[in-house]
Amino acid sequence: MSAHPTIGDTLEQTVDRHPNREAIVYPRKDQRWTYEEFDERVNRLANSFRELGVEKGDRVATVLQNGSEMALTVYACAKLGAVFTPLNFRLPPGEIEYIVNDAAADVVMFESSTQEAIEGAKQALETVDSYVFIDEDAPEYASSFYDLLESGSPERPEATVEEDDVYAFIYTSGTTGRPKGVVHEHRSMVEHNLLCIAEMNLTRDDVGLSIMPLYHCAELHCNLFPRVHRGATSVIHHEFDPVAALEAVDEYDVSLLFAAPTAWNALSLTAADSPVDSSSLRLGLYGAAPMPEQVLENCREHLCDDYVQAYGMTEIGPAGVFQPPEDQRPKQGSAGLPGLNHQVRIVEPDADPDQTLEDGEIGEILIASPCVMREYWNRPEATEHSLREAEGTTWYYTGDLGYRDEDGYLFVVDRKDDMIVSGGENIYPAEVEDVLFAHDAVEEAAVLGEPDEEWGELVVAYVVADGVTAEELDTAVLESDDLADFKRPRAYYFVDELPKNPSGKVQKFRLREDDDAGEPDAEITTT
Repeated sequence: MSAHPTIGDTLEQTVDRHPNREAIVYPRKDQRWTYEEFDERVNRLANSFRELGVEKGDRVATVLQNGSEMALTVYACAKLGAVFTPLNFRLPPGEIEYIVNDAAADVVMFESSTQEAIEGAKQALETVDSYVFIDEDAPEYASSFYDLLESGSPERPEATVEEDDVYAFIYTSGTTGRPKGVVHEHRSMVEHNLLCIAEMNLTRDDVGLSIMPLYHCAELHCNLFPRVHRGATSVIHHEFDPVAALEAVDEYDVSLLFAAPTAWNALSLTAADSPVDSSSLRLGLYGAAPMPEQVLENCREHLCDDYVQAYGMTEIGPAGVFQPPEDQRPKQGSAGLPGLNHQVRIVEPDADPDQTLEDGEIGEILIASPCVMREYWNRPEATEHSLREAEGTTWYYTGDLGYRDEDGYLFVVDRKDDMIVSGGENIYPAEVEDVLFAHDAVEEAAVLGEPDEEWGELVVAYVVADGVTAEELDTAVLESDDLADFKRPRAYYFVDELPKNPSGKVQKFRLREDDDAGEPDAEITTT
């Protein structure tokens, strides 16, 4: 073991402490493993990977939905020193091709639901030597995952893995364009485990349910990893279904659950009409966006009392700022306070880290974190722009705009690149979106700037809504006390849905690129 534990070490330490505690429950395949049984299977898979030719530093890409296979693979890679590279299972062939080639992956793992996309990309994958299929009836060109699991040696694989070795390439889900490979080391992820264990008061008696995608770092790094490190139990669901999730909470006495606010909304609405018992649930974790006040109250009424918000991004682990249960009501709308061993600063966009702004002033959010990435893979200019040092501390430039109040709480206002400048005035899309969201007919809204010769940019709104016209929406905006007239949208587009990345964040660049949007449903005269 290295001086500082690696991801593989965290599993082995838990096996040493709690060999017979339940580690993994995967109802879809009737799998229930203790930590000793889970670790033995991890060793078998790691040794079979070695037989396939996988060595330290080689990339193992997964295009998989949730399952025990993902958990086994990430720890097998960690023990070998291979680089775990999870892909969104919803990606089309062209995007799979881009990421696999950018990462120079040696192995690609897939399943029945992603087979068509893999085969669509296969001929263009330049570096892949081996394919592994996790379901029955593997295609001729692929090895069977469960054959590998059966044939591998149960002994710990012979490999030297150090704390500063690369653990994973986690590709950003792209709110601004092509995904970038975030390079994380073992040490930074072990630090992140300890952060999450502390902020959630995680104990070995907890049972967590994974319903969000494990290819995304929020579910993987904030939930599965800390639970394994602490010796808690992980129940894994193949995909999100609110009814099945609530039944699992009841059946397995689930105490911890992470979900995006939209999923929490679905869970609370389902729980309101469900007879299942959710009294075991002690804590809900959410991120990607603040929880709307009404959704939070519904969750409190029908699920559990306490919730923690985590703010961050892939590049810092992802969690770096936490809003604990006691701050949910008094600091509604806040992202919270910096986590343990984390610092937050607000500066003018792109200014040096030591040029901090006063409380209440909006600027770019910088975060200093022991969990920060090493670099963007193959993107030296992007790395140099995002990571900057000041007085021996590395600061990550988030690209988010926000401010800190007099108590030090962070409030996220918007993305820096999304700020609209119209007639010389700064307009933050989030403040316009909040007013639109207040209308009962509006399900979703995204506001952005559209180039205009006279004003520089005009505010336009893309809206998902039923039973309301653009004129009625504009009247509601005009009558609102929360928005100045010059900030209101000058054009409304009604759409069926908004494009989002896997963490639920709207991809506004795709709205800007959308040639099919056509003419707006209504244009409002500029005054």
